[in-house]
Amino acid sequence: MTSKNATKLLSTDTCLRFSRYCGVECYRVSYIILKKEEAVHKTAIKILKSRIGIESTAEEILPSFPLKIEVKSLLTDFMDVEQIPYSENLDGYISIHESDDSPSYEFLGNRAIFKGPIRKLLRDASDLRFSLWGNQGFLYRYSLFLLEKKHRIYNLHACALYSQKKDYLYVVIGGAGSGKTVYLLSGLTKGLSLFSTETVHFRINKNTISWFMGSLVDNVRLGTLMHNFPQFLRYIDTQETEDEWQKKIALDLSSYKTESEELATPCAVTILFPRIEEGRKGFILMPITDKRKAAKALFDNITQKLSETVILYDRLPVLGFDEEEMAKKRLSTAGQLVQHKSVVQTASVLSNPNDCWGELLD
Repeated sequence: MTSKNATKLLSTDTCLRFSRYCGVECYRVSYIILKKEEAVHKTAIKILKSRIGIESTAEEILPSFPLKIEVKSLLTDFMDVEQIPYSENLDGYISIHESDDSPSYEFLGNRAIFKGPIRKLLRDASDLRFSLWGNQGFLYRYSLFLLEKKHRIYNLHACALYSQKKDYLYVVIGGAGSGKTVYLLSGLTKGLSLFSTETVHFRINKNTISWFMGSLVDNVRLGTLMHNFPQFLRYIDTQETEDEWQKKIALDLSSYKTESEELATPCAVTILFPRIEEGRKGFILMPITDKRKAAKALFDNITQKLSETVILYDRLPVLGFDEEEMAKKRLSTAGQLVQHKSVVQTASVLSNPNDCWGELLD
């Protein structure tokens, strides 16, 4: 039997049945056979604590380093994406086989396997944020999964600002359009330092909450800078004003970052769920006194990006990563967070951009 025929005979179903019977990852056998026939190019990356190996039969598909600061970049999700040596003891792996077949994806063991005309998909995609290496794509979500599963680090879709004088952390939670950017930029103008623009990481070990620095680049609508925060226009290159409310700019705010990349149980933490609306008068703060509701709100936020199905390159649906045991631990951890003595306030906010902080900083 030739290696080519052997690869064909080792179907996914066969591999999985064999794996359950003898306790080995049989899919690796067929992949090793494939590697003997084609050159495989390898690299690996580190995002916070997670380490991921990447291999591809087409070298140009691999991510390029250093990453550029642009709207689609993973630097809008994470503080850093570091290139590291490839090895056999990483947290997870991504294997890419370039072919003329229809695009496909499967997740076996700790390995994500993509097959198909990836280079053509890359050229034809309408939005490269939803690609293998885009900031809304596969590696982003896979990293969230591995951080939580392998390292018990939970990842909030949020921005965070820090007062070093008070040792006070403000975590502002919400999806697109919730008002995170308004809080972020107005907080910086009020003297707070930047801890994250988009993803806030934390881990609880007994009574200690460790908060890890997140992204330092924010995707901001050009109109927001022009009309609400013109003092930040000096940080961008573009002078185009057409479609100012449609065009987003990757705004590098690293010069405002907090001195420490890790905060161990700050004296005080406020968690906000904002809704910011132009034209709304005043500032309304609504404390979430029921800890069960606060925990659920945090659980829902952490779970969303991790578990939702994403479509890559307009063609390939990729299911989310959640697991029952992970979800149970996540809910328990969310409950621990809102009950922790350092979390002095969890609240919803209704306001306009100018009044979004109310008296929170007094």
